[in-house]
Amino acid sequence: MRIPRFYDPQPLSLGSEISLCDEVVQHVSRALRMRPGEMIILFNGDGFEYQAQLTNVEKRKASAHISEQTDPKTESSLQVSIGQTLSRGERMDYAIQKSTETGVCQITPLFSERCEVKLPPDRQEKRVKHWQQIAISACEQSGRVAPPEIQLPETLEQWIKAQDAELKLVLHHHSEQPLQKIDPPSSVALLIGPEGGLTTQEVELAVENGFKPLALGPRVMRTETAPVAALTLLNYLWGDLS
Repeated sequence: MRIPRFYDPQPLSLGSEISLCDEVVQHVSRALRMRPGEMIILFNGDGFEYQAQLTNVEKRKASAHISEQTDPKTESSLQVSIGQTLSRGERMDYAIQKSTETGVCQITPLFSERCEVKLPPDRQEKRVKHWQQIAISACEQSGRVAPPEIQLPETLEQWIKAQDAELKLVLHHHSEQPLQKIDPPSSVALLIGPEGGLTTQEVELAVENGFKPLALGPRVMRTETAPVAALTLLNYLWGDLS
């Protein structure tokens, strides 16, 4: 039986006894109805995971003793940051969940000219917390130990001009840029447009700022599918899927 994995943001160290955070308590006590003596795995984003034995489980609190620290090597050596143009509802949730599973290290939601989502400033922080929780849950499921950072939304132009990755790519289905001829980078910035695609001016702006156009074959992908395909390809070429 698989040992349940949970994200707990507090400091974790071998041999320590800790009080579990409220989110983990809810799963351990109420959802799974676990008992003292059972094992769980914790991670906090430091690159390790910690095997722990439950020592106390109550309705609103629980504690555990950390007995083992390991490096599961589930984080890719290729650091990929995505600028993902906002899409509606479950599409954005899907993009963040699957990007996390396929190894992204940072996601920034973007406003572009053809973006149909209106997200007022007073709602942005709440929405980012929602997306961050989706990423954490995806890490718990997939075995990752470092949840990607979900940034506050910004304009496409702001994001483009702020990128300093070794390789910068913009998905553009009219391109025939062969990735195999590019020297392996250690970091990638990947720009993904909305359902209606990026405008010619937006693609030109990206290219002016050092981005290379990239096509993922002859078919046009949905905005929430594109990051999954791109991340899989990039990690196959230069990350941990090769």
